Amino acid sequence: MDDPRVTLTAEQLDALGQELDALRERMMDDLGEADVTYIRNLIKTQRALEISGRGLLFASFLPPAWVAGVAALSLSKILDNMEIGHNVMHGQYDWTGDPTLSSGTFEWDTACPADQWRHSHNYIHHTYTNILGKDRDIGYGVLRMSDQEPWRPRWLGNPLYALALAVFFQYGVALHDLEVENIGKREAERPRRELARGIWKKVRSQTLKDYVLFPLLSGPQFPLVLAGNATANLTRNLWSFAIIFCGHFPEGTVEFEESETAEETRGQWYLRQMMGSANLTGGPLFHILSGNLSHQIEHHLFPDIPARRYAEIAKEVKVICERYGLPYNSGPLHRQLGSVVRKIVRLSLPGGGTQAPALAPPERPSEDAAKPARKPARRQPARRKAGSAGTRAPAAVAG
Repeated sequence: MDDPRVTLTAEQLDALGQELDALRERMMDDLGEADVTYIRNLIKTQRALEISGRGLLFASFLPPAWVAGVAALSLSKILDNMEIGHNVMHGQYDWTGDPTLSSGTFEWDTACPADQWRHSHNYIHHTYTNILGKDRDIGYGVLRMSDQEPWRPRWLGNPLYALALAVFFQYGVALHDLEVENIGKREAERPRRELARGIWKKVRSQTLKDYVLFPLLSGPQFPLVLAGNATANLTRNLWSFAIIFCGHFPEGTVEFEESETAEETRGQWYLRQMMGSANLTGGPLFHILSGNLSHQIEHHLFPDIPARRYAEIAKEVKVICERYGLPYNSGPLHRQLGSVVRKIVRLSLPGGGTQAPALAPPERPSEDAAKPARKPARRQPARRKAGSAGTRAPAAVAG
């Protein structure tokens, strides 16, 4: 495996942090009516797809209606989870002051309770991105996804575990905060029981809705509606798994030891986000259906900026990476997914190579080292109009 270490001087790291902070500030200042209109229209589209999908499934005695109903309901669930739920719960629209777009109260159409997801994802994952032993998204507690994790015979099942996780992905995400691999250990058993009650309540609600209520309402179409709802959930699960794993685990992404990130500077935090992420190329519809997590690098850099801005941001981030000699991992879905599958299979076997430390210690500035970029003068925030929405943007994400 190629040596993935990146060496930047302390001066360069400071400059990198300043450039990306300035980019973030500029994007936040530019938010306005167009961003609010976009997400509100998308929510309307998602609701229309759900209503039409469930209505068509009620006419499942006509095969084309069943197929169309499954397609519409699948798209509805994908939009709800990816571009709407994930991004709203990141606080990307908290600046609007619209209670329907509040990260603290939004609930989504999946088995994982929103409040638990906000902890396991927004806090744990985005604070400790790709830090071994801290970021539980590395393998979701059931997969070996790093060369640095010691091999054990149970990892021979890595490909089967990955397939099961993909098929039942909404439940894997729901159990994420529960840390199922630690069940039976005495520590934190009481908090774990409380989490389990919350998960059971949400899973029960989702199960009754998709597999009891709507099938019963369809009368004689019960089996077909049941199968249609299950197919829509499966489609959403497989799609979400593919997009998320392609953004985190293709060959070339890097995991970090906790010691490497001790006393991390702002520039080092940004560097970790870029080296631990990968992008997917595609057209506008593909990016929407991926929740713009096809721009995973930009999402990890700026998780609270509306995701519709990531394509614009990506152009500048790529230039910055080129200027500092940093990798920018990007490719089409088939290539990145193939890389992930090969990595899952490779890590199921003993060996597989070892990864060198991701970050070499900062070097002393040399004569030909890149000079730090001058941080631009702070601009006054642009006025934003969003109906009755507020205008305060969220603070920068803590490194």
